[in-house]
Amino acid sequence: MFKVSIFGAGFVGAAAAQNLALSQIADVVLIDIDGGVAAGKALDLSQTGPVLNHSASLIGGADYEATRDSHIVVITAGIARKPGMSREDLLRINSTIVSGVAREAYKLSPNAIFIVVTNPLDVMTSLVQMETGLPPNKVIGMAGVLDSARLESFIAEYLQVSPLDVRAMVLGGHGDLMVPLRRHASVKGVPVSELIPAEELDKMMQRTVNGGAEIVALLKTGSAYFAPGASVVAMVKSILLDERRLLPCSVKPHGEYGLSDVYVGLPCIIGKNGLEKIVLIQLTAEEQEALRVSAQSIKTNTTQALSLLKPPVPTTTAPTEEEPSKAAEPVKADSGTAK
Repeated sequence: MFKVSIFGAGFVGAAAAQNLALSQIADVVLIDIDGGVAAGKALDLSQTGPVLNHSASLIGGADYEATRDSHIVVITAGIARKPGMSREDLLRINSTIVSGVAREAYKLSPNAIFIVVTNPLDVMTSLVQMETGLPPNKVIGMAGVLDSARLESFIAEYLQVSPLDVRAMVLGGHGDLMVPLRRHASVKGVPVSELIPAEELDKMMQRTVNGGAEIVALLKTGSAYFAPGASVVAMVKSILLDERRLLPCSVKPHGEYGLSDVYVGLPCIIGKNGLEKIVLIQLTAEEQEALRVSAQSIKTNTTQALSLLKPPVPTTTAPTEEEPSKAAEPVKADSGTAK
């Protein structure tokens, strides 16, 4: 069976582990600075096997060695912004955490494909690729799957139809500058513009942009984790089973859509090699400009993150066998992850 290691045993990490166990395609390792939390959640999840008919192995702890030779590494470790904490402080802390996790995880699983979930997601995905030195097709950010699912659920709710028949796509960065594609949303092939008034569609698009904040406001003491965890598993399955699904993910283009040298949400074919292909679809001038602005914002934030890291992340790191493997410490709560 395949092996998937999840760094960060908070709610998102645990939700992803649960969905992976139920899918029965991979054994799961949960790693956290609080090894007891990771071990406890893994043990609890393993005991659902007799009830929910799965036989996946789930183990947890703080020792990175358990992740050796993983097929996929999922990074959800990070912190949420706390009262009195500046945006710069948050960016520096999560950049340090994610870079450390990526570095140590890569030493043990150099052939793994990395899926990044920690916020700011596109920036963190870029840091993971720089830190590991892996080719860009093997480092992918999750957010577009989640954002698109939110839009699809809003459309299904409004039309009172099955969400299975709804297709939508959200590109760009995971944040205020994401780019929902109105023209490419449909229900069983019927454009939603023929089914939903323009003003209602506008509301859904804006609700999608604010999707994470809406849930945070309702929960008051946390943020989304069921849908983010499920979105991770959709990507994992497409990779491990070579499903070659068309999914919007944060990837590094090489001229596609006029973009390069930045991780940003684009339509992708995801398969056994990670990113198999960036799919080119026709965008309006307005959509193209919105995507450009989103990508430029990510570039600016990535440059800032690199400047805050001490020492800065190298552009490539291919650790030699002589380098000692000192485990970095992923922060426990994945409340810093994309939600």
